[in-house]
Amino acid sequence: MDSRTAFGIVFGLWMTLTPASSLAQTPANTPIRSDAEIGKILKDHVGAENLGIGIVVGVIDAKGRRIIAYGTLAKDDKRPLNGDTIFEIGSITKVFTSLLLMDMAEKREVSVTDAVSKYLPAEAKAPERNGARITLQDLATHRSGLPAEPFPMTNPYYTFTIEQFYDFLAGYKLTRDVGSQFEYSNIGVALLGHALSLRARISYEELIKTRILGPLGMRDTQITLPPETKTRLAVGHDSDLKAVPNLDSSTRVPLAPAGALLSSANDLLRFLAANLGYTKTPLASAMAAALSIRWPTLPSMTGMEIAYNWIVQTKNGKSIIWHNGATPGYRAFVGFDSKSRTGVVVLSNRFWPSLPDDLGRHLLDQSYPLP
Repeated sequence: MDSRTAFGIVFGLWMTLTPASSLAQTPANTPIRSDAEIGKILKDHVGAENLGIGIVVGVIDAKGRRIIAYGTLAKDDKRPLNGDTIFEIGSITKVFTSLLLMDMAEKREVSVTDAVSKYLPAEAKAPERNGARITLQDLATHRSGLPAEPFPMTNPYYTFTIEQFYDFLAGYKLTRDVGSQFEYSNIGVALLGHALSLRARISYEELIKTRILGPLGMRDTQITLPPETKTRLAVGHDSDLKAVPNLDSSTRVPLAPAGALLSSANDLLRFLAANLGYTKTPLASAMAAALSIRWPTLPSMTGMEIAYNWIVQTKNGKSIIWHNGATPGYRAFVGFDSKSRTGVVVLSNRFWPSLPDDLGRHLLDQSYPLP
């Protein structure tokens, strides 16, 4: 496993899409599939239930919310997966970090055009190029010029301290102008969340809890799980179906804003309900602001633009808004269509190359094929 892959598994976002199928496609405006149809898809793709792995799908539309689950918590724990099962959600954390930025900007605590250096201590030197400084907006839209990872690593369970974080920032030389090109950057979003927590003078974990998760009623979405919640945590598995340990965010505090959250399907449906306007929330305007800009990504990422950490993907005139996440033992997807007011959550306790992403996009728009 090379260094980029190792870090990508921890906090990565896969942008590869399944090629268009030669088979006939269901029209894109078809409603989200029935519970029975989704259940069959899960059974066909996951395999036998005695493997200890599975997938939970959450769906929300004007008719309400529903959960379709298949599989168990672990090979030696036959409790079925359900809407309250806890999973690592990896890079979906980035969407919450950007929402925090939007909320703080609305309250005039920060401006998105502020240089990140404005909120860093004297010993932390953010890189610059040609006199241009990296802004909070650059970090939230992956246009800062910072790379995917801070340094070559082959172990996804590495430690990363504040001192290492600052040393990296001081020593890194930008290879392109700030704001000139999209490059997905875990370290960039980590820096964004770190700067916001310094501005608020509390830890990122406490900041995201009090400003975002608490107001949305997302009690199961946390970085540090209490003992009573750990009993609902599904055991993660790698692509070879081997159980793997959970990530320990306490050893990588600076990187938490890029991928440290754990959550459940029911909690993420609460998040989608707020984004779709089904529930009232004081964060509604901040959620809208998170989609207020669209920047191009890369030519290889067909039909995709980057908002504030949301991916906006357009096909045949229809846009879906999504993000995914992957850690060594889990894979997650959350997405919605604001026009049809539908949303989908897909959580798995196995690291798949792309299945949860493919399934999530397919359920939102059936012109995207299943694998």
